[in-house]
Amino acid sequence: MTRAVKILIAIVVAVAVAAGFGYWMAHRDGKTTSGTTKPVDAAGKKERKILYYRNPMGLPDTSPTPKKDQMGMDYIPVYEGGDDGEPASANQIKISTEKIQKLGVRSEVVSLRKLDKIVRAAGRIEPDERRTFTIAPKFEGFVERLHVNMTGQPVRKGQALFEVYSPELVSAQREYAIAVQGVQSLKGASPEAQSGMKQLAESSLLRLKNWDISEGQVKALAKSGATRRTLTFLSPVNGIVTEKKAIQGMRFMPGEMLYQVADLSSVWVVADVFEQDIGLIQSGAMATVRINAYPDKTFEGKIAYVYPTLKAETRTAQVRVELPNSGLLLKPSMFAQVELPVGGKEEVLTVPDSAVIDSGTRRIVLVQLSEGRFEPREIKTGARSENYIEVLDGVKEGERVVVSANFLIDAESNLKSVIGGMGGHAVHGGAAKPEGGVQTDKKPSAVGHKADGVIDGIDGKTGTLSIKHEPVASLKWPAMTMEFKAANESLLKDLKPGTSIAFEFVERQQGEWVVTSIQPRKGEASSAPKASHVGHASQ
Repeated sequence: MTRAVKILIAIVVAVAVAAGFGYWMAHRDGKTTSGTTKPVDAAGKKERKILYYRNPMGLPDTSPTPKKDQMGMDYIPVYEGGDDGEPASANQIKISTEKIQKLGVRSEVVSLRKLDKIVRAAGRIEPDERRTFTIAPKFEGFVERLHVNMTGQPVRKGQALFEVYSPELVSAQREYAIAVQGVQSLKGASPEAQSGMKQLAESSLLRLKNWDISEGQVKALAKSGATRRTLTFLSPVNGIVTEKKAIQGMRFMPGEMLYQVADLSSVWVVADVFEQDIGLIQSGAMATVRINAYPDKTFEGKIAYVYPTLKAETRTAQVRVELPNSGLLLKPSMFAQVELPVGGKEEVLTVPDSAVIDSGTRRIVLVQLSEGRFEPREIKTGARSENYIEVLDGVKEGERVVVSANFLIDAESNLKSVIGGMGGHAVHGGAAKPEGGVQTDKKPSAVGHKADGVIDGIDGKTGTLSIKHEPVASLKWPAMTMEFKAANESLLKDLKPGTSIAFEFVERQQGEWVVTSIQPRKGEASSAPKASHVGHASQ
């Protein structure tokens, strides 16, 4: 046998051995533990077991066999253990990673924290009532001379304000002077005569004191015995003349106010707090006050008193804050913005307020189970702070809840139907489900719309774009140009006016249309697509 023949035989044997080994390995990998084989697809993946078929619109209706809904859509298979394409539970929502990025979905951990809240109220500066004084003579007379003749003029304690002339005052002074002289002249008289004259002198002195004659003026009168034609009234405090009614030469009656002087070194801020916040306010807490006249300054004061009455017209109660007023910057009747901090004593379970979807009757949060998988849950809420809400039931500490793009997830995944499957009444104004959870008399309402158009303009600052779109059959809109808001800034990237696009949009609130997806189109814009199965989440 030649050398060439031997080499050829060796090659044939090697090929046969390799083929046999490959056949054995293929059969070994295809066997199950019981000796049977599992079918494999072209990519080498094992076939998954289908548990049931669920309604494509999220309704709580399942089928053991493939079927179509009333709109002609195929029921979606749900596999054992779930997969990356569909949720394993009918109450879960699955959004693709691409959609999550476009919608700008963010989540935050449910955590324990103290609920610190700031109650804001409008207020006004008022003089401290305890530092306000009125000068009103207790006798009839005439204003003889004014020493302080302007409202707003600063005065010192003991400074002369005005002089008055009164016949009654002159008579009272003469009576007192005569009584004093009588006491001195009756020193050698009987005790009864001395006692009577002393009583007369004391009575005259008391009358003068009751008329607010100063002690110094009384002593001068007793010493000299000469009566004065006029009486000078002095300022009782350092302050500002806030009101002046005295006019030189005018006649005044007993008790008539001629001057009002206020010490403004400390003032009050009286704030109107709404009824629902009154229970949170506590006397002694510190408050922050801002005045429009001094936007760069803040003033700190203490809550001194919560008034016990409520204004029926505004449903507010007054809260008094005492403020030091160095430099007299704060002037009576100024408007003020008051911040009254209130805080909880213990840590409570909280979620951001943006995470809660409130229908008025139920409050829902979207719990992130994994990347792209969400579950709507009804929660019970408690106290609120500026940015967080206390959760009494429904979620646990450490779980993540969606805090942005909630409404877009609603639109993308028909959240109304999913939440309706949780039992009870549908949220967001949806119709109530009959017992058993299956709604058979009404079709689910559309929540998303598709259209073709051309970009007319883009405003990056406001995140809006103007689109000249073709007719939208799902809304029965004619072709027109209108403004839309982008769900997030990434949608506007690489777009420019004149670009032909196919886009999807939803109505976030009355009259506000938000674009959730934009795809540039090649060539001229085609006719608007038919609005079939709008609102179904593309996954």
